[in-house]
Amino acid sequence: MEDISVKIGKRIITLRKAKQEGLSQEKLAYIADVDRTYMTGIETGKRNVSVVVLAKIVKALDTDLASFFNDESFRDGK
Repeated sequence: MEDISVKIGKRIITLRKAKQEGLSQEKLAYIADVDRTYMTGIETGKRNVSVVVLAKIVKALDTDLASFFNDESFRDGK
């Protein structure tokens, strides 16, 4: 079973790259008011992200927490 931190990081990367303008990691960090190096740690699953910071990132991705976690990678313990 993949670690939840890794799943969250992969989901952020997927949503970030799916943005029409292909949002860079640096730009996402800026919009979400998160340090760029911390964002790298989150996306690689090496950092445990707090709910507050995750909410800021999700908002910067123009979505919400429910939609963020409504992905097959978070279902059934996969």
